[in-house]
Amino acid sequence: MKSYIIYTDGSCKGNPGTGAAAIVVCTPEGEIITEFVKAYPDTTNNRMEMQAAIAALKVAACSDLTIISDSQYVIKGITTWVEGWRKKDWMTSQRKPVENRDLWEEMDALARAHQGPLEWKWVRGHHGSPGNERADTLAQTAAEELAKAR
Repeated sequence: MKSYIIYTDGSCKGNPGTGAAAIVVCTPEGEIITEFVKAYPDTTNNRMEMQAAIAALKVAACSDLTIISDSQYVIKGITTWVEGWRKKDWMTSQRKPVENRDLWEEMDALARAHQGPLEWKWVRGHHGSPGNERADTLAQTAAEELAKAR
C-alpha cells in the first residue's frame, strides 16, 4: 500500500467571495508528487478548506494517508464533531442544522470508505510548513485570478 501526505488549504477573497481549494500530494519523505487547485465563484473560506480535504480523500482513496490542514474547523469537524452530528441527524448540540452539511456528509462518507490507515493532522498556518505554504499559495493565487476575471 502506498503512503501519502497531503497538505490541504482553502482561500477566499471576501467571505463569501471567490475562493479556491488546493492540495499538495507528497511522499512520506516530502517529495511533491502532484498538486491540484480548483477555483469557485461564490463560496466561503470554510467550504474551501473542506473542498480541499475532500479532494485529498478522493486522490488517495486506497492508501496509507495523512491529511494535513491548517483548518481547525476541518480537523475538529471530521475527527470529533461529525459522529455526533450523524447521530443527531445533522443537528448541532444547540439543535441547529449543521452548516455545510452537504460537504460534511461527503467528507464523512469518503473518510469512512477510505481503504487504509487515515490520519488527520492540524498545522498552524503560515508557520513554515513547506507543504502548507505551497497549498496556501496555490489556493490564494487561484482565488485571486478568478476574482480578477469576474
